[in-house]
Amino acid sequence: MHTFLEETIQYLTKKHGSLSQLTIILPSKRAGGFLLNHLKNQALHTSFAPKIISIETFIETVSDLNIIDPTALLFKSYETYLTLDSIPEKESFDTYSSWATSLLGDFNEIDRYLLDTHSFFNYLNDIQDLNHWYLREDKTPLIEKYLAFWNSLQEFYKTLKDTLLKDHQGYQGLVYRKAAEDISHYMEANKATKHVFIGFNALNTAEQHILQELLELDHNEVIWDTDSYFFEDATHSASLFLRDYKNNWKYYQKNSFTSVASNFIKPKAFSFVGVQKNIGQVKYVGNLLATYTKEQLAHTAIILADENLLLPLLHSLPENVDQVNITMGVALKTMPFATFFEILFSVKAKPAGSYYYKDVQSILSHPFISNTMASAGAMLAQIKKENITHSTQEYLLSISDPKDHEILKLLFQDWAQDSGMAISCCNTLLQRASSRNLSAIEEVSVSHLQEVFLKIAALNDSYTYLTTLKTVQLLYRELIANTTLDFKGEAYQGLQIMGVLESRVLDFKNIIMTSVNEGTLPSGKSNASFITYDLKKQYNLPSFSEKDAIYTYHFTHLLQRVETATLLYNTHTEGLNTGEKSRFLLQLEVAKHPNHTITHTTVSPKITMGQKTLARIEKTPKILERLQEIASGSFSPSSLTSYIRNPIDFYFQKVLRIKEHQEVEETVAASTLGTIVHDTLEVLYTPFVSKVLSVGNLESIYPKIAAQVTTQFIK
Repeated sequence: MHTFLEETIQYLTKKHGSLSQLTIILPSKRAGGFLLNHLKNQALHTSFAPKIISIETFIETVSDLNIIDPTALLFKSYETYLTLDSIPEKESFDTYSSWATSLLGDFNEIDRYLLDTHSFFNYLNDIQDLNHWYLREDKTPLIEKYLAFWNSLQEFYKTLKDTLLKDHQGYQGLVYRKAAEDISHYMEANKATKHVFIGFNALNTAEQHILQELLELDHNEVIWDTDSYFFEDATHSASLFLRDYKNNWKYYQKNSFTSVASNFIKPKAFSFVGVQKNIGQVKYVGNLLATYTKEQLAHTAIILADENLLLPLLHSLPENVDQVNITMGVALKTMPFATFFEILFSVKAKPAGSYYYKDVQSILSHPFISNTMASAGAMLAQIKKENITHSTQEYLLSISDPKDHEILKLLFQDWAQDSGMAISCCNTLLQRASSRNLSAIEEVSVSHLQEVFLKIAALNDSYTYLTTLKTVQLLYRELIANTTLDFKGEAYQGLQIMGVLESRVLDFKNIIMTSVNEGTLPSGKSNASFITYDLKKQYNLPSFSEKDAIYTYHFTHLLQRVETATLLYNTHTEGLNTGEKSRFLLQLEVAKHPNHTITHTTVSPKITMGQKTLARIEKTPKILERLQEIASGSFSPSSLTSYIRNPIDFYFQKVLRIKEHQEVEETVAASTLGTIVHDTLEVLYTPFVSKVLSVGNLESIYPKIAAQVTTQFIK
């Protein structure tokens, strides 16, 4: 099998001879690494490599702008928001950040598709006015405020744009718009440079403009990665965008649309496997890989449509997988140490003074703390024993080892809604953790968390409105969601594990894809936007149908040159998962090519049915001795009931003295109330054992009942 990148190198070498004068632009840095590796493998002699960059790097070069960090953009946009005269009542940063991400995403889309912003925002304002036309005479202050927000969007956009450009920064869409505006200047300065764009599909309007301008110079070129099976089918969405470029680009009115291969119709074996639950999928993958030879593993890629399966998959890899390259990172937010600070912030957000026992339990039992504090387990046991529902810092210090007092003070001191104190305490906790013996992944987690809190501290110093714990928590959540832990390995050897987007322009002989379910592949509709569907259609912005076409392209691209493909889907119906296989699998079935074979398998866990036997415990002399000991006291009604209903329970609880798991009781449980009544009656009636009760005896007991019940409650 020849990959697309190998074929591209052969084509370029034949056309240009030496590739050192070329600037090659690819969809991602990962694709550039694979291209360079193929160049090394095909090189017959020492030569200079071409300049290989990602499209994002190229766009930054053309625009002379740097793409701003999403968190920095959020703060910078809030500063802009505060300056807007058209919005008299400003919202707090906490409230602003809850909707600003969607708005900034819309600004990004508007710029990527080069919309006339004046026309667009006026249209958007008119829609809102029409929606509220019946309130023209008696608009409430809330409606007035709502409409003022929509009327301010154009001013907001323009002010933010000017502020960012002044600092030579921009969000991705703004950088693309600036590059589209400046492409003629770039071409003038780089007339002799030969640009080759490789493996692109869904281009935004800015990218289309840039590529069409560059194609006006004959030495620039675009090499597409598509297959005639999809490209020539006018109804197939896999080549929706490429057919549009062929029909509408001025360049293709004079030049042929080349680089359309015919690989999909070659013999292929597809296996559709239905497996219950996500964990079942990764276990099946592990069993399948165990049957592969080393040669097969070297030409195999596992594609995770749901990237949350990465860690379970790594734990399921068999022993014969000795080389693996993971092109995707693990989100820091999924790491146990990262979840600890989420718990801590949630606890600290509650009123100070005392701590609910479940909050104390969640903090002290977390691995981040339990592995540091020697007395954590003993403290939790003491809280359960004393049935303490709310604990103060003083109480927690009193039941702990003095060696743990410092860390307890950090955890349970009153932060008084002081963001600076919160950040300082978290940094100190991380410093203490870094001095312990940690596993490799824990060390990396601590290191990244320290970087996160350093960023928060820097933002806290730079901006005055980062004042509440809620703001710090929101910022923390965003930073850990955008931070990944990267794996190190042999990049181009052994088994490859990647997400769908990382597979662009890459080809493999064998692929195993998980979570090929409707709602995951494609991902379904998303409404995180202020722009309505009809407005998107009016201005040719991508909607869910275009996004589905992108997923279709990625899926079919993976199958173009493959020889065997194992496609797994989750059959379990739970929550948002319908257990429905993806439409892509149904398309392969309905439009099955004669050279393709499709097998269907449904896998379920292997359940071993053991023969049930009656449990028997011989009454040894020791057991009989213990029974005599119990009988010498007394049998409670509950113990006799236990013996009759289930003698095994009686044996464990009474003979072996194995107690049930003890929990803190917030309200008196029925069993506890029964014990209190039983013990109270026993104390009150003991003085009258072997006597005939009289009215006077009962009257003497009555005044003692309240005090004795209180005594038993305290016990």
